[in-house]
Amino acid sequence: MPNKVAYLGPPGTFTEEAGILHDSAAEFLPFSSVFAVASAVEAGTADEGVVAIENSIEGSVNDTLDLLIHQSKLLIRKELVLPITLCLMAKPGTRKEQVNLIYSHPNPLGQSRKFIERCFPKAEVVAAMSTIAAVEEMKGLDRPAAAIAPRRAAELYEVDILAQGIQDQATNVTRFVVLAAEDHPPTGDDKTSISFTFAEDKPAQLHGVISAFAARDINLAKIESRPAKGRLGEYVFLIDLQGHRLDRKVAETLREVAGKTSTLKVFGSYPRFRYQAPEGDGGKL
Repeated sequence: MPNKVAYLGPPGTFTEEAGILHDSAAEFLPFSSVFAVASAVEAGTADEGVVAIENSIEGSVNDTLDLLIHQSKLLIRKELVLPITLCLMAKPGTRKEQVNLIYSHPNPLGQSRKFIERCFPKAEVVAAMSTIAAVEEMKGLDRPAAAIAPRRAAELYEVDILAQGIQDQATNVTRFVVLAAEDHPPTGDDKTSISFTFAEDKPAQLHGVISAFAARDINLAKIESRPAKGRLGEYVFLIDLQGHRLDRKVAETLREVAGKTSTLKVFGSYPRFRYQAPEGDGGKL
């Protein structure tokens, strides 16, 4: 039987494209939210789930981080990096100078902010649940409107592309992760993602955690913080590090970090994705 992969739908989203990159032979199951994708995997409706976690322009995807920190025991099994080319599309016959309303998911809206401000400074901008939901909502309106979505959406929903490559950076990419009940066995070229908190605010606590990795020559690929969803000023710290949680040095360090923090959660270890950024210029009208 084919692998069942849940993703943020409907069909035509960048997440579906990432799912196809992950396993083109899979049976793909669209869901309306990141939480619903994870719930499908936890319930056994799907074997794996694909969600976006980070964009090179907009940064981390908050819904996915909150899911991993607070809401799910699923682990990251794989990461994928996908070039993101955004297109402005509208119902057939719509001229760009008529557009006064633009729909899209909040992340693509942020990734094309300069384009919108330059070319449609008076247009109303409306957030949608997904890029494809934006196309569907745009098609249902009587007023001239447009949507920002993947190129494939224009084919699936029979709309015209008014502009392509509208992202603010030509090298715009999004990192996706595959969630599953188990993470990936060691490959020799892996990453591990973790989160941790401190019981109280004291000087040099974060330095102590980072020093534990530095002492064993473990590279930290990313470090950031998120509100802990409790009192103002309380934060969850997140780190992506090079190495697998089962590697001796990493395992030793994680044990030390557990002793320095009040909570430590390992999101999983997975093969490091090797990506080469494309060359080229951003699109124009």
